[in-house]
Amino acid sequence: MVIEQALIISDIHLTPAYPHTAKRFIDFCQVEARKTPCLFIIGDLFEFWVGDDAHLHSPFHKEIANEIKQVVDSGVLVYFIPGNRDFMLGSAFAKLATWQVLPDPSIIQVSSKKWVLTHGDNLCTADPAYQLFRGITRLQFLQRLFMLIPTPIRKKMGAQLRQRATIKYQLRQHFNPQKANIKGNVTLQACAEILRKNHCNQLIHGHTHLPGIHQETQGQQEWTRWVLSDWDLDHPEMHPRASALQIDHSGVSVINLIR
Repeated sequence: MVIEQALIISDIHLTPAYPHTAKRFIDFCQVEARKTPCLFIIGDLFEFWVGDDAHLHSPFHKEIANEIKQVVDSGVLVYFIPGNRDFMLGSAFAKLATWQVLPDPSIIQVSSKKWVLTHGDNLCTADPAYQLFRGITRLQFLQRLFMLIPTPIRKKMGAQLRQRATIKYQLRQHFNPQKANIKGNVTLQACAEILRKNHCNQLIHGHTHLPGIHQETQGQQEWTRWVLSDWDLDHPEMHPRASALQIDHSGVSVINLIR
């Protein structure tokens, strides 16, 4: 995919429980997102998603879909790469939002440079238990079986999984923060492999909530890795976060979205 300019965001974690973050995303759709020819949302737009039928009766989720549709109607191409929290986003939501769903990873080209875009959880190979869980939950036949579970039970299961994951992460951080940071971050080996397979030396991902730019090497292979920020404007005890990456002919820049 060859483009001239794009905005890239990830890990917004939209939920009615985070109203300030949701409002900033809606404002973003109405202002900043309409100033670029392409918008890429590379995973975890929502806090969790257990099937279109479980969420699209909600006014909140309908409003989000409509805001994205209005971005598309304004002439912007909107692309979505699923994340670890919303990989069950399906065709019903895509039809409402009128966005295009891309595989993970995907390649874009700006000027003469190619970039690999990926959510990033596939790169956290220091956590084999999670990678096993990830592989199982991406199996289509298991997803079809999951969709046979009554909607209220699925929603409860989704909420419980998120709660358990949060508690597990907090415990790791408390008792063994070094191990927690290693397991929750990407590995050099995984980054090198995904770039080698796609003949690139520029990588953009989210997932880790560790925004930054990294110049990395493994053997003779060298690359640049950009990490997107998550969005969180609802926890005043923490530093507020909301940003995007902009890619154009001059390179990559960080757009601060805190108001």
